Amino acid sequence: MSRPTDTDPASVSPAATHPVPRAVMIMEWNNLTFIHWRVDPDAVQRLLPDGLTVETVAGEAWVGLVPFEMRVTLPHAPWVPWLSSFPETNVRTYVRGPDGTTGVWFLSLDAARLSAVATARATYRLPYFWSAMTVTRAGEIVTYTTRRRIPGPRGASSTVAVRIGDAYASDDAGPFEHWLTARWRLFSAPGHRVLGAWADHEIWPLHSAELLHCDDELVRASGLEPFGDPLVHWSPGVHVRVSLPTAIAR
Repeated sequence: MSRPTDTDPASVSPAATHPVPRAVMIMEWNNLTFIHWRVDPDAVQRLLPDGLTVETVAGEAWVGLVPFEMRVTLPHAPWVPWLSSFPETNVRTYVRGPDGTTGVWFLSLDAARLSAVATARATYRLPYFWSAMTVTRAGEIVTYTTRRRIPGPRGASSTVAVRIGDAYASDDAGPFEHWLTARWRLFSAPGHRVLGAWADHEIWPLHSAELLHCDDELVRASGLEPFGDPLVHWSPGVHVRVSLPTAIAR
């Protein structure tokens, strides 16, 4: 089994590192909350395919629960409101690829639109699940609910409520906040290959946030046991361009 890779948070750029001039998908990630917990690095590594190594900071690995509102279009295609806008919730951790680049490994992705689930599973080979989901906002309080439909484990659910705090000034977010949030590559591993795709968006406009309620089964359903107090950030969102996934040599 590969050994965890301890990294300096300052090595992650808060700005996109690879422009995506020919995006295959154009998205908005809106009304988004990052909730991060510590997890055992060895437990994360056991969930990763060959070629990926869990990243740690000061020996600690992290898992993120990230609920938000998605709006997605294809280049040169019209936006269809019912089809293109839906809630999504990701469970993610941070890894280093076989070529030395760093990015996100998705343990699960729940989306409320079945067509989006089928497309992402077929093209990006990501572990998407079709779920019943809602996002509601009352003043500065945002509530996200998820209940998984298919594929299993059927019924895994998550209910999270946060209170949005003050916006970070441009220099308030430190290297560790960027390490948790500003990730510019996603990995997948169909068969014996490792694929990577680049994401390109503006620097995250982050706010502090208070976790008011968290009844989550999605992180544990992914095979991890979080511990410690969570770190919570909220963002109004970003506009995202995503590249075609390509194979990475091991």
